[in-house]
Amino acid sequence: MELPPRNAGDQTLTAGELTDVRARLRRLAPKHDLTTVIACSFDHRTRILPFVFADVRMVPAGVRAVAAAMLDSGFEKTRIVLQHWNRNFDPSRMQLEGRTPDLFLISAMRLHHEPFLQLLRGVCRIPPDRRPLVIVGGPQAIYEPWTVFPDACTGDLVVTGEEYVLLATLERLLENRADGEPLRKTFQRVRDTGGLDDIPGLVYSRSDTPDGPPEELIDTGIQRLVYDLNEQAFPAPAYRVLEAPSNLPTLSSRPLDISRVRRYSPISSLVMTLGCKFSCPYCPIPAYNQRMYRVKSGRRIAEEIVSLRREFGIHFYFGADDNFFNDPAKTFDICDALVRTEIDGKPLRKCARIGTEVTVHDTLKMDEKGYLELARRAGFRALWIGVEDMTGQLVKKGQTPDKTARAFQRLREHGIAPMPMMMHHDEQPLLTPGKPVGLLNQVHLLQRAGASSLQVLMITPSPGSKLFERTYTSGMVFDSAGGRKLKPYMMEGVHVCASLHPQPWRKQLNILLAYAWFYNPLRVFRALRPGNRLGGIDAGVQALGMWGLVKTVRRLAGWTIRLMIGKIRRRRTPPRSRLPMRAPDGTKAAHALDGTPIAKTNAK
Repeated sequence: MELPPRNAGDQTLTAGELTDVRARLRRLAPKHDLTTVIACSFDHRTRILPFVFADVRMVPAGVRAVAAAMLDSGFEKTRIVLQHWNRNFDPSRMQLEGRTPDLFLISAMRLHHEPFLQLLRGVCRIPPDRRPLVIVGGPQAIYEPWTVFPDACTGDLVVTGEEYVLLATLERLLENRADGEPLRKTFQRVRDTGGLDDIPGLVYSRSDTPDGPPEELIDTGIQRLVYDLNEQAFPAPAYRVLEAPSNLPTLSSRPLDISRVRRYSPISSLVMTLGCKFSCPYCPIPAYNQRMYRVKSGRRIAEEIVSLRREFGIHFYFGADDNFFNDPAKTFDICDALVRTEIDGKPLRKCARIGTEVTVHDTLKMDEKGYLELARRAGFRALWIGVEDMTGQLVKKGQTPDKTARAFQRLREHGIAPMPMMMHHDEQPLLTPGKPVGLLNQVHLLQRAGASSLQVLMITPSPGSKLFERTYTSGMVFDSAGGRKLKPYMMEGVHVCASLHPQPWRKQLNILLAYAWFYNPLRVFRALRPGNRLGGIDAGVQALGMWGLVKTVRRLAGWTIRLMIGKIRRRRTPPRSRLPMRAPDGTKAAHALDGTPIAKTNAK
């Protein structure tokens, strides 16, 4: 089920409100002296193609944005802990500035659900009277907020929106906090009197007993979005509060030294645009963005890159864009500003390498306007392109084999590496001689067109998308194979976990064969042939791909055998809340799936 839209005219915040709430919090912060730990959950079993390198070498954009917002709001005692680097971190033993933090924020993705539960159980080992206020955000919270309340050990509050929702909630709590009162106690008091019900983008639990198991969930609705992304806090301060990588369960006395940030995070995420004009049935992005396209100005993006480059020496940037070429005029504004930017007397393109996501259709539109050369001079060196299925049998976004090949060739002519992202599905065969339908046929076409990398994923149920519930009710989604239960970390798109094919193991082998066809030693030598403008990128990606393929085959071997010889049990109902959910006024909760239990209590 897609997230429902807000009423027309009520989808965005008042201009300047995100900036204003941070200013108001800066006036409140000195009185309260809060300490905050922000943790990002991560399951290391997801370290397979195509995520095997960048997954632990880039600070996630979500936790970084939250930390930057907290720091800019005056809460300087903040620390970011990444399970990517600190897999033994135990929240029950965390101390910041010599005391248990007041706030413990967790960013969760569905893939990383099991490590998230470990964080939750860890903080629940802290006695209730000393426990920090636990707030959960991230994709899992946005689309499946009930998963934050699995049993008696739960989070306190779910933020189903962006940083403004968190900051507005924090402002409300601090305005009502008594001197010396634990922040969690303040939250419980304000919550129980309905003091949070007018802040859209929250889900919290109710119980008749303090610290008892939750009995129902209250959903305050869909967030209002900040339209002008220039209002977001600058990202650089967040890199100053990273917990240093270690195997210890505790926090260090000091954050990671600035001189070592580049070593552990050589790639920086960069929020430039959000939203996409396409409405692919497997994608939740358009509905989340209320069908809008939001951007930062080119000047602001340039300022962020300059500050990150100068302070931390970061050379590589990945745009957290849904479709960077979505609006040519706005893309031109960004690229033009980057072209005119210098860093210590050098053009920005000499100091920064930028990559982001686009589509075939929009790439060709940019080429028609002559903007690809501008993008190259702005520092863009690689574009991840949503090819999906070149024949359009899965989804049509204006792509065809000829258009895809033309787009790739034009990118390479301008010195930009094409990085195709493909989706395999039940109806697509492995090989179709003479026709560009089979998976290997399309991979071969991409190779000939000049693809530098390859991503092949299988359709999986994506929370928040149109197809989510249907994939379950149709029986596509596996519950187990060969006695092995399907785990959240296996739903990354590489494990075949949703298929109606009579032999789903063939789909699994198809994905592995596609990767093996693309990543192999022969292509390394071809990449280094004289005259290849992108030879260094091609060869480097091939080396990383072959290394990742070995890890991927090892991880998938057992699952493939189970699909081949084991009994497959299927799910018929989507995962939904076991707890009743409702809006504050007693109506249906905005984030509840059909079939969610009806609330037992009336609105207060």
